[in-house]
Amino acid sequence: MTGADHEQSDSVVVAAQWLADEQQPPQPIIPELRRRFGLSALEACEASAMAQRFRIYRRAHG
Repeated sequence: MTGADHEQSDSVVVAAQWLADEQQPPQPIIPELRRRFGLSALEACEASAMAQRFRIYRRAHG
């Protein structure tokens, strides 16, 4: 992975963590993630999916 790819991955993870912590996420979420974290549309979609996995893991593991 190059430095730029690594930075993008970190941004996706940070965005996903933020979204997973939101009690009432803003709607529509993809434009909000793009604006707030400077993500591409694909990265925002990845962050949204990752956030959902984080929520599932939290419920399953307390």
